[in-house]
Amino acid sequence: MSNRIGATLASHHCAGSVDTGFVALGSLKVAALGIVQGVSELLPISSTAHMRAIPAFLGWPDPGSAFSAAMQLAALFAVLSYFHSDIREMSWGCFHALRARQWNAPALRLGASVVLATIPIALAGAALSGVLNRCHSPLRSALLIGIASVLMAVLMGFSEWWAKHRRTSDQLRYRDAFAIGLAQVGALIPGVSRSGSTLAAAMLMGFRREDAARVSFLLGIPAIALAGLHELWVLRQNGLPSHGWLLLAIGLVTSGLSSFAAVWGLMRFLEKHSTWPLIVYRAGFGLILVIGASLNWIQ
Repeated sequence: MSNRIGATLASHHCAGSVDTGFVALGSLKVAALGIVQGVSELLPISSTAHMRAIPAFLGWPDPGSAFSAAMQLAALFAVLSYFHSDIREMSWGCFHALRARQWNAPALRLGASVVLATIPIALAGAALSGVLNRCHSPLRSALLIGIASVLMAVLMGFSEWWAKHRRTSDQLRYRDAFAIGLAQVGALIPGVSRSGSTLAAAMLMGFRREDAARVSFLLGIPAIALAGLHELWVLRQNGLPSHGWLLLAIGLVTSGLSSFAAVWGLMRFLEKHSTWPLIVYRAGFGLILVIGASLNWIQ
């Protein structure tokens, strides 16, 4: 089994210095991975861990970090669709507050918080982009991803145990937004999960679970958009073939549909339940990755 998987994973494709392993996959496999990416991207269970482990255990090539990053545009579509009323109110509220110079208006504070939370990950992402997306990046080691997933599960478990779950999203302060923005930087490490790190940070600040998720998604909109659009630009600059663009389009469609289902389900789940089932799941999945890498099931 390990030899078959190792041989399959060795057949990487590169566009310039960018990992484009997804080009070796057919449309059905890309569609399936798009569903996996869409669900795991917005749930706090690490899309990178799933996109690294599931193809490997099935004997498929690693689709590469470029595919995962580009698929974030599907997650962006889901977030914009689900939170369209919040986004509309914030946008119009910011416009009217700026025109009336109402600097303490709630909508303007939220808009400024979104910008503030984006600064750390924008700077860190620009600094690390060459390492994150290159072929055979050391950060995509199955062992490292598994360890990161388990450690993040521990942090989420601590936040669930420690949090008071009293604050609502309209009580967001600038220092909260900046702290959540710093938590987003951790998501650059494969296996950590952007939604997981920001959800844990928001819960540690005392937000109720569903409000923590709402804050996490709203503050993450620019980061998700920047990551996805940047990756499309990089792929274009590195000469991705037309077949690759077609596969990306297929993945985006299936990923968009599954992302919307994921965010809809998560928001309703957190209204009545804790995050413990998700924590246990991601810890178990991370352990499978660690064991698989240690036993050379995944190379």
